[in-house]
Amino acid sequence: MSAGAAASPGIRPFGLARADLLKLRRRRGLFWTVTVLTIVPMVIAYGVLAILHAANPDHHGPAGGVENLGHGMFVLTLLGGVAAILAGARAGADDVASGVFRELVVTGRSRLALFAARIPAGLAFLWTIAGAGFAVAAIGSTAFAGSLDAPSARVLLDTAAWLGLVSGLTLLLALGVSSAIGSRGTAIGIVLGWQIVAMPVLLEVKALGSAREGLLNAATGHLAPAAVFQDTRNIGMSLSAVAVVIAAWALIPLALGAWRTRRRDA
Repeated sequence: MSAGAAASPGIRPFGLARADLLKLRRRRGLFWTVTVLTIVPMVIAYGVLAILHAANPDHHGPAGGVENLGHGMFVLTLLGGVAAILAGARAGADDVASGVFRELVVTGRSRLALFAARIPAGLAFLWTIAGAGFAVAAIGSTAFAGSLDAPSARVLLDTAAWLGLVSGLTLLLALGVSSAIGSRGTAIGIVLGWQIVAMPVLLEVKALGSAREGLLNAATGHLAPAAVFQDTRNIGMSLSAVAVVIAAWALIPLALGAWRTRRRDA
């Protein structure tokens, strides 16, 4: 084995992704923040509703059912979006902020490989924890349905897939922005402001007309399971338009992040 090969262990993409995932898991503050934003609210919500129903069933309906699943998913989508932004910003700019990026580059690792490894690592980190939060909601909505209609397996699978899509896209946006500007805090502020404040407001501005079709929430809302989410298709879009918008919001931030990573001084 050559000295160069020996000096660059883990240069394979899967090795880099595993290393990045391990780094995210070791960030205890990030881990517990994402957990509190995704799992804890579902445990509290279904726990409180179940207790209220058991204590006074005449005034408080069952804790489960499709309707309560929709309420839980509204909360999980909102707080999970915040968690995705935090995780994406950390994954995208952590190496630069901690000074590790220079050490990785001088070992001969490809800058694009370093950037690409952040994507599966960030998604795996987020989906593992957010998936546990969804599992709590799925179990609660089924086990505590009582006299209400319990969500079918198809509804649960569709909802899980949609939640994974929305949270994943938000993470990719934050990851791309943070990689492009090299700052976690600034990226969090920009993406939070856009996702939580600006985009929902723009969606309600009817004067913008068809221009609203270019907003990410318009596209993802079109794909939301109708059995769980109500009034998410406020803007008529074709499936091809939805696919184009989603692809653009996923790929453009990543392309900018990759471009900046290639040009960043080590």
